[in-house]
Amino acid sequence: MSIEISKTHSLLTKAMDYRVARQDMIASNIANADTPYYKPRDISFEDALIAQKNTLYQDNTHQLKMARTNANHLAPKEETSDLKPTLFFRDGHMARNDGNSVDIDVETTEMSKNSIMFNAIVMAAKKDAGIFKSVIDASAKVN
Repeated sequence: MSIEISKTHSLLTKAMDYRVARQDMIASNIANADTPYYKPRDISFEDALIAQKNTLYQDNTHQLKMARTNANHLAPKEETSDLKPTLFFRDGHMARNDGNSVDIDVETTEMSKNSIMFNAIVMAAKKDAGIFKSVIDASAKVN
């Protein structure tokens, strides 16, 4: 059983999990830079994260709602958390003679970008926890 500090905390935790999964995927690409016929893979999780945010905050302002003009129309499908990150093969890079299309420069750049984003999420989580701690400290002074 865990204590939910805030909705933001659980969203940040999910974002960190996705960033770690992407970091592992990029590290796997770099590790297979010399494997014949290897195609670099990546993970896209922005849609899953937006769906998670909409679920947590009940924010549907960017979505059009399906109009039901008749009671016999089917109800729209409920959004659930079954939306998961998608894996895809990165295109756009020339394959070498051995069929491998891993570009170390692209992989290290993507790894650096992912690392920076992960650190930003960690800083946001620390700020969120700091707000929670200051509320706890302030309530201790009142009593």
